[in-house]
Amino acid sequence: MLDLFDKKPKKEDSYEAKDIELLEGLEPVRQRPGMYIGGTDRKALHHLASEIIDNSMDEAVAGYASTINIKLKSNNTLCITDNGRGIPVDNHPKRPNLSTLEVICTTLHSGGKFNSKAYNTSGGLHGVGLSVVNALSEELIVEVNRDKNLWRQEFSKGMPKTKIKKIKESSKKGTYIEFIPDKEIFGNDVNFDAKILKQMAESKAYLFKGITINWELDTDDSKNNEKITYNFPNGIKDFLINKLNDGPLLINEIFSGKTFLDSEEEMIEWSICWPIQLESNLLSFCNTIPTHEGGSHENGFKVALTKAMRSFGEINNIKKASKISSEDLLGRAFGIISIFIKNPQFQGQTKEKLSSPKTQKSIENSLNDHFEVWLNNNIEIAKYLLNETINRSDERIRRKKEKDLKKNNLIKKIYLPGKLADCSQKGTEGSELFIVEGDSAGGSAKQARNRQFQAILALRGKILNVASSTVDKMEQNKELSDLKKTLNCGTRDKFNIDNLRYDKIIIMTDADVDGAHITSLLLTFFFKEMLGLVEAGKLYLAQPPLYRITQKDITFYAMTDDHKNKIIKDNFRLNSKIDVSRFKGLGEMPAKQLKETTMDINNRTLLRVNLSRNIIPETAIFVDNVMGKNPEKRLQFIKEKSQANEINFVD
Repeated sequence: MLDLFDKKPKKEDSYEAKDIELLEGLEPVRQRPGMYIGGTDRKALHHLASEIIDNSMDEAVAGYASTINIKLKSNNTLCITDNGRGIPVDNHPKRPNLSTLEVICTTLHSGGKFNSKAYNTSGGLHGVGLSVVNALSEELIVEVNRDKNLWRQEFSKGMPKTKIKKIKESSKKGTYIEFIPDKEIFGNDVNFDAKILKQMAESKAYLFKGITINWELDTDDSKNNEKITYNFPNGIKDFLINKLNDGPLLINEIFSGKTFLDSEEEMIEWSICWPIQLESNLLSFCNTIPTHEGGSHENGFKVALTKAMRSFGEINNIKKASKISSEDLLGRAFGIISIFIKNPQFQGQTKEKLSSPKTQKSIENSLNDHFEVWLNNNIEIAKYLLNETINRSDERIRRKKEKDLKKNNLIKKIYLPGKLADCSQKGTEGSELFIVEGDSAGGSAKQARNRQFQAILALRGKILNVASSTVDKMEQNKELSDLKKTLNCGTRDKFNIDNLRYDKIIIMTDADVDGAHITSLLLTFFFKEMLGLVEAGKLYLAQPPLYRITQKDITFYAMTDDHKNKIIKDNFRLNSKIDVSRFKGLGEMPAKQLKETTMDINNRTLLRVNLSRNIIPETAIFVDNVMGKNPEKRLQFIKEKSQANEINFVD
């Protein structure tokens, strides 16, 4: 077999300094978009919209913007406008020949959110949002109202198409961005979904009280065009009430509020209830960015509420409260939490999971007190909620006990060794277990078997001789332990034929002296430990060939030397070439040949091990003499058979 390190490189391959590529500007984004937006599918496409909308939301959260417009036009064109400060347009200090706008649009890791001077809290962290959108757009237009002028610059696939231009004087302020995602990146079939963008606009409006977000769909299909204005004075509480749609609640109170965290620049807002019909869910956001996979803020929220409920139960002498979990308390809840923090740590560029351990602890400490006060101010409601939570806890514990019990019973019933390749059929009728020696033989047998009813157990080497071993040694022997677990019928006085997992137990070893020795050891085991199995006629010996004899298209298999000679004499022309190959063992035999000679029920020969009850005492003496602890009896047996010229019997 060719080894990986033996492979000679092609002459044209090279690995020199000239072969090392340097990707400059936004080339890495276009070559590996998945690293920046998670892929090139529909979800990734809408991540482009999120990046631009989040920039506008950061302006609103910072107190500089009050209105955001989101418009989807024909040809998959998305336009986003805000009335914030506007992107700076003067030349950048580190790039004196370029405007700051061009630097932000064409340079990764550029922006005003790396320190807290421009934004105390923001969704953009890495300075890649607008530049990545630019890199993955076939067209991008930026218009900036700033410094009493309207400025404009156009880009394509990450590169500037025009220089920044002053269009006219303007008393307005803010930024307008219009872009068309690049079909070379996303394909022709991936387009913006108006429903997703509309939902995005609505959720952003909920997250920041007082912000006005105008959504507009303006396409060639005038029937579906729409204009909607979102403004929610009560923020996420309005969101929760709208979701409930006057549906019934387990308790009639909504737990909502907001509080500062480590400083007045960081805060959490929450709103949660326990509906009867609405499916449970906890939505979370960090700096207006949806965190679909949760993270530190969700964990802190859950722990805080659970600790507070346990404390309430302890104060009111309700002992079972100590056993409740967050799943018991919140498993039927519907809520939303929104946090604003400095320098949040997300897992990945797509920011779907928050990973800020300090934030979790801060939320735990703040929310714990708030929920505990709320519970104590609503005693009757709180006790009812705790009682329902305890009922869920009792049910959870009961299910766990049932599951553990079933699992333990299942393990006891069907724990099978790793070396076993079991058959697929459920019942025992017609099923067969082949006992082979070694991994190589096991591998061939697994390929040759009929998976439906033939199982393979590969033992490692020659098993222990049970006729000359102590009980402790037998119990500690892994191969015997695997065999007993596989058969599942017990041994000696605990043997029960009804529990036997297979209809036939077939010993299949190499057709040589070593194979005969392994067969003798296995026969001794079954006679001494599972006598009932032998008496029932369940034990068989496979008959694999020792030779393969071929002349042109004619092939025969022989079991012994004498058998080989007879086959050659009776079936082949002696004046032509005859190929005779001797199998070294089952592991060396191709699976196809092993199947057709030894395992296929239509072609194979099996020897059943018969043992009538009246010869059991005689057989016991024979086994003890040949396989027992006394070597003198074994030597005497060999001498007697040799003198009688019964060499095959000795073998």
